[in-house]
Amino acid sequence: MYAIIETGGKQYRVEEGLRLRVEKLSAQKGEEVVFDRVLLYSDGAETRVGQPYVEGCRVKGRVTAQGRARKIIVFKYKPKKNYRRKRGHRQPFTEVLIEQIEA
Repeated sequence: MYAIIETGGKQYRVEEGLRLRVEKLSAQKGEEVVFDRVLLYSDGAETRVGQPYVEGCRVKGRVTAQGRARKIIVFKYKPKKNYRRKRGHRQPFTEVLIEQIEA
């Protein structure tokens, strides 16, 4: 059984027991989160596709961690103009353990 959910402007394929890093959510560690934007649901025998979302289907998960990803370097450069800008960026994320898919 799996589902495809939408959160933070991205789509994720989820199954029960999966640990997933999504865009930062405003939930604390240990809290339950519910994803109700389910685009597709499949239990092996039946597949339901939403228009745009599947009615009555939701995915429950529990926040296991809040953190920031590894640093990436953003370097802007224009040749022959002495223009160089170096910045770092760490994207915040929320790690969620998928506990249940309700159809």
